[in-house]
Amino acid sequence: MSYTALYRKWRPDSFDDVKGQDHIVTTLKNQIISGRVGHAYLFCGTRGTGKTTIAKIFAKAVNCEHPVDGSPCNECASCRAIQAGANVNVVEIDAASNNGVDNIREIRDEVQYSPAEGRYRVYIIDEVHMLSTGAFNALLKTLEEPPSYVIFILATTEAHKIPITVLSRCQRYDFRRISLDTIAARLRELTDGENIQIEEKALRYVAKKGDGSLRDAISLLDQCIAFYYGQKLDYAKVLDVLGAVDHEMLGQLLLLALAGRTAEVIYKLEEIVMQGRELSQLVTDFIWYLRNLLLLKSSDMDADALDVSEEDLKQLADIAASVSEETLMRYIRVFSELSNQIRYGTDKRVPVEIAFIKLTRPSMEQNLDSVLQRLEQLEKRVQEGAAVSYPAAAVTVSAQDAAQSAEPEEKKEIVLPKAQLDDLNLVRSEWNRITGQLGGAARVALAGSQVEPVQDGVMCIVFQDAGTYLIGARPSVLEQVRDYVNETYQKSFEFKARQKGANEAAGTVYVSRDELEEAFHMEISMPEE
Repeated sequence: MSYTALYRKWRPDSFDDVKGQDHIVTTLKNQIISGRVGHAYLFCGTRGTGKTTIAKIFAKAVNCEHPVDGSPCNECASCRAIQAGANVNVVEIDAASNNGVDNIREIRDEVQYSPAEGRYRVYIIDEVHMLSTGAFNALLKTLEEPPSYVIFILATTEAHKIPITVLSRCQRYDFRRISLDTIAARLRELTDGENIQIEEKALRYVAKKGDGSLRDAISLLDQCIAFYYGQKLDYAKVLDVLGAVDHEMLGQLLLLALAGRTAEVIYKLEEIVMQGRELSQLVTDFIWYLRNLLLLKSSDMDADALDVSEEDLKQLADIAASVSEETLMRYIRVFSELSNQIRYGTDKRVPVEIAFIKLTRPSMEQNLDSVLQRLEQLEKRVQEGAAVSYPAAAVTVSAQDAAQSAEPEEKKEIVLPKAQLDDLNLVRSEWNRITGQLGGAARVALAGSQVEPVQDGVMCIVFQDAGTYLIGARPSVLEQVRDYVNETYQKSFEFKARQKGANEAAGTVYVSRDELEEAFHMEISMPEE
């Protein structure tokens, strides 16, 4: 016998089993009890909230031979046939793949015939917003004045795409996102029924990841059970399967960012990536973590309101005491912008690293919240007794000297041995090809960099700014460059890295002694090294 997914196995078959949509269930049950059943319904709301499930239960209830308080009995022949999908009076249509005029015309022709058994012929059209304009127009007349034995139930996640002429002919029911507690209670009922052992903290985390969708939460739980089949599910195992980052790791990232320890933040991110964590999920979790900190700092909220454990709440309180609301709001802004950037991006790592670099270096941004954070850091240093000094030249230098010092140095000419110059010219001419063959993070960081000689067999990569330098100067990146050059050009080079100075010359010209002698028509003696 084939396996049945948990969300299908535990799909409600009566109104009493539906969770989180009491306002809709009560209305529909009262309509059935009073005999005031409408002819057209529109169920709209986010995925996994019960639209199709309630539509099927409603179809059973209106045709049930012995309804119980407005719910189907699930025992009569009609209920069993509908449950098995064998009742021709209940028709499910996927509008995503049956969205043409001809498909709707078939329905219009069918409704002329009364049901062979039962009281109502029910049409459930899922994802109805996918119907074409012509199909909607073909549906209008039948939808407005259907035979008394026909009921249309239209389900959609995007009600704004449905023509107003269709909306005005339907009773609209908006399905709410299901609360965390309701999802957690349903998951507990499911795990108890399936004899699955799961830690409460892990179960609530899965419920939270469902994001208001009970079906999504059950699917995630099914995934975790399959990975750790036969084992008790604890919090660490759930994090491992879902590729999430726990509160302790998020707290470490935040503290490193607040301390301005950029390199350690980058190494911590590399550790997270090597563990197989999903970066999109990291961004979402970090925003949520910052949100909890901001709420905790702005108001007196308990663990239940913040949806965290007592242990995590204590950690949040300790960190909240060391960060200002303005800084938290800046961090949330930076990562909210990042969330939109990486949604459709193929390379997520570099944007995430740059975002964390922005957190550690407020001077990289000119926004008001960045300036406020810089002032806060300066005040903190003063309060701790740190000396805040300015270069003496900045006070005593004249305006003319200041203008001259801001100008970049003039280009220099440096004479190199011919063999060393040939090696330099080879690497420089192939630099774009070399960097293009490397991995995503290394390739982006090395874009716009330059190569300069250090000594025979050693070259230095010069980066334009601090952000690319922090990424490109990693030993792993320099090793990639070295190995590629050695294998491709059979040249044994070592590579170092540095950041370009603020007033550094735009470029340096390297020449050989032979070229210099030819230019000046005289012999030139080179100083001994």
